[in-house]
Amino acid sequence: MAISNGLFRGAGAAALIAFALAGGTAHAQEQLSDSHRAAARAAIAALGATDQFDQILPGTAEQLKAALIQSTPNFEAEISSTIDDVAVSLASRRGDLEREAAEIYARTFTEEELNAITEFYTSPAGLKLLENGITVTQELMRSAEIWATGISRDLAVEADAALEQRLGDQAPTAEDAGIDPETGTVADPAATPAQ
Repeated sequence: MAISNGLFRGAGAAALIAFALAGGTAHAQEQLSDSHRAAARAAIAALGATDQFDQILPGTAEQLKAALIQSTPNFEAEISSTIDDVAVSLASRRGDLEREAAEIYARTFTEEELNAITEFYTSPAGLKLLENGITVTQELMRSAEIWATGISRDLAVEADAALEQRLGDQAPTAEDAGIDPETGTVADPAATPAQ
């Protein structure tokens, strides 16, 4: 649940950051107040917008350990403790990302908008969306695939019938074009006739 929750929160954060980078920076020129920055930090916390980045430093440290230990296994203990110490010393730099994220959000959204975002994502409905959003999205994607298959199949069948009515025996069929009549999809892309 924590992984899917983190993924959904990450997706929401990515969407908001993409909005910011795509031109939602109307507030970029104005001076940001401390309360505006605080509202941005609260929205980021409510969204869990930067939670997805928590594992970067530990993950990078583990990769470096593994690579160094593999090349010089006789120093495993020293490599491991040294990298752990260096990683701990760099952990305080996580705050730099939080400050940058707060600036991005504050330049993108008004203080009132940030407060509304925080209010929603800390409400029961917002918390439920964060918790279940990835599951709902996955189920929606599965439903859309089933729907698309049905539409493709029905389009091919109905188009075949309409073409036969217009062109008679000369009418091409979806199957002639390499379309699977059961699914309405290309049966074998390599077998599709060249146009």
